[in-house]
Amino acid sequence: MRNRTVGFTMFAAVIAVVIGVFSLTTEPVVGVGGQDYQADRTAFGQPDFNGIWQAIGSHHYNIEPHAASHGPVVEMAALGAIPGGLGIVEGGEIPYTAAARAQQQDNKEHAMERDPAVNCFMPGIPRATYMPYPFQIVQTDEYILIAYEFASASRIVYMNRPDFDAPVDSWMGHSRGTYDGDTLVIDVESQMPDTWLDSAGNHHSNQIHVVERYTMVSENHIMYEATIEDPEVYTRPWTIRVPLYRRVDENMQLLEYKCVEFAEEHMYGHLRKDPDLTPTYRPSGYGSAIDGDAPGPR
Repeated sequence: MRNRTVGFTMFAAVIAVVIGVFSLTTEPVVGVGGQDYQADRTAFGQPDFNGIWQAIGSHHYNIEPHAASHGPVVEMAALGAIPGGLGIVEGGEIPYTAAARAQQQDNKEHAMERDPAVNCFMPGIPRATYMPYPFQIVQTDEYILIAYEFASASRIVYMNRPDFDAPVDSWMGHSRGTYDGDTLVIDVESQMPDTWLDSAGNHHSNQIHVVERYTMVSENHIMYEATIEDPEVYTRPWTIRVPLYRRVDENMQLLEYKCVEFAEEHMYGHLRKDPDLTPTYRPSGYGSAIDGDAPGPR
């Protein structure tokens, strides 16, 4: 009887520990630093967002919830597989029109051929924010520069200039900013329709309008929200929400990632005089191929 009692007590203790650990791991990130966190101020009195930041997760593959799956390149095997993700879309699903959802599914099936980022085109907003590359925010009173490592993309946020319209559409759009208390609000319009929101074919038209909100929730965390509307593609406005983490590595800096040279074979390899030298996939400079017989190691 005593052994049975001891066993039950130990079992109850283990369950209590498991429940406690689960509770800790499911606390929302917004709790970091507390809701009442007061951000450091710049010399001109605004919340200080200066620094190098990066999102963590699989959002760049698919911003909607998704299971792990095979990657697009068979030869990469497990290292090239797509990890699962809980998604960053509020409500879980993008409110596409029926036609736009069908287009998204078709895009996903042909992502390696159609995804603009595969060819090193600038990713647009909000995609640039949650790609697996760091970006840097540099604040002044009149302007904010946001520089991205991927494709060496960048944009200038014009502060307190609501009447300054974009002269033309561009890949990174036209950004005008203001402060709502301790939140940096950026209104982004005039984006090219060619950019995607991730690698799963989620798309938009040239009518896209993005309102970003950056809120410091601790010294090293920003809560990022972006509300997206596009009447040609979505049935209503919708929002994504994802934490950004300060890169605190020693000597942290943006490194050069001018990816055009990495995309040249993919974009122009078919123009070779000898088509046999154009592999379907080249993991190195030697010419491995999934289809056909190309020279070099497999």
